[in-house]
Amino acid sequence: MAKMRKKSDLPEKTCATCGRPFVWRRKWADCWDDVKYCSDRCRRDKPDTRGGSTASAD
Repeated sequence: MAKMRKKSDLPEKTCATCGRPFVWRRKWADCWDDVKYCSDRCRRDKPDTRGGSTASAD
């Protein structure tokens, strides 16, 4: 059986949307290199890369 790792020993990244650090999760084991966002909310609210604004002007 594999030896357990401490949370402080896990790989860490910074979220592309909110800038907060987040650590590796088992469900991301196969795609850790592709993970950019810490949560579904940050993935939904990611910056618009098309140059248009998503907020409506009042």
